[in-house]
Amino acid sequence: MPAIRFDAEEKALLVGKLQSYFERELGQPLGRFDGEFLLDFVSEQIGAHYYNRGVRDAQALLAAKFDDLADACYQLEQPTELRP
Repeated sequence: MPAIRFDAEEKALLVGKLQSYFERELGQPLGRFDGEFLLDFVSEQIGAHYYNRGVRDAQALLAAKFDDLADACYQLEQPTELRP
């Protein structure tokens, strides 16, 4: 899996969220530079777990949709000697 990378705008938004969280919940200021390091750490060490969960959720959704399509196709079949 390729590394998770964010463009400058996304990174600034995410670092801002980390800074707000640290200030609000921990009462600690978090500088931009430290916030970027924290974001990089979370992305590298934890991000793949969230990514993989999203992939599994997508697979489950697709499997359910394919089952629905298979059922719909089965209902379109006409009765024959082989299928009453």
